[in-house]
Amino acid sequence: MSHTLIKEGKYSYIEAGEGRPIILLHGLMGTVSNFEGVLDHFSKIGYKVILPELPLYTLPILKTNVKNLSKFLKDFMAFKKIENAILLGNSLGGHIGLYFTKLNLKNVDALVLAGSSGLYEKSLGDSYPKRGNYEYIKTKTEEVFYNPEVATKEIIDDIYALVNDRTKVLKTLTIAKSAIRHNMAKDLPKMNIPACIIWGKNDTVTPPEVAVEFNRLLPNSDLYWVDKCGHAPMMEHPEEFNRILENWLKERNL
Repeated sequence: MSHTLIKEGKYSYIEAGEGRPIILLHGLMGTVSNFEGVLDHFSKIGYKVILPELPLYTLPILKTNVKNLSKFLKDFMAFKKIENAILLGNSLGGHIGLYFTKLNLKNVDALVLAGSSGLYEKSLGDSYPKRGNYEYIKTKTEEVFYNPEVATKEIIDDIYALVNDRTKVLKTLTIAKSAIRHNMAKDLPKMNIPACIIWGKNDTVTPPEVAVEFNRLLPNSDLYWVDKCGHAPMMEHPEEFNRILENWLKERNL
């Protein structure tokens, strides 16, 4: 099921369903398609699922960082008149969610992290392909997933276009550097809200030990593994991801 992008003011977002808000936060190479399975499922079972397009490449270079992306989320929630939400972030999206939570704990009902950055940042810069030919980009993109077939031609084409756009490459590296500066290790123990960590057992971008560390540092967290899965469990195994998350939300009365 494809969803229509809504454009209002400076915001572009997808919204589906009614109920408690779940805000989806995509990563650096993330597009809206990464979350189709989550959008379709949770919008039908009593949640309002909202996916804003993060301004990764449209902010001025000096404002291209985790802190300002977190501020963007705050402004977006105010614009949508959302007081409280569950935040679900993949990769950089998880980091933005964590930084937002650090500053706005009372506005976050729960955190859901999948392949999140925030603790281990070698990943963002290193896994990101520098300029290169199409075959190289294809290989680097496939490495993000356990099953290379998840990297469709559309995804590879998007990333190929991105890495051949010098401004976007510069902004990507700027965000990656900002992520390193904003390591969340000291902040996590203060985030005493329900947190669900869903991680691919075969994630090479943010390896499994990162998930274990998140679980250790977040005082009210549960950790779930997805087998034969890389950096984006909600894309690679959408049914399993949805089942884990739905059960967890029920257990936590969320």
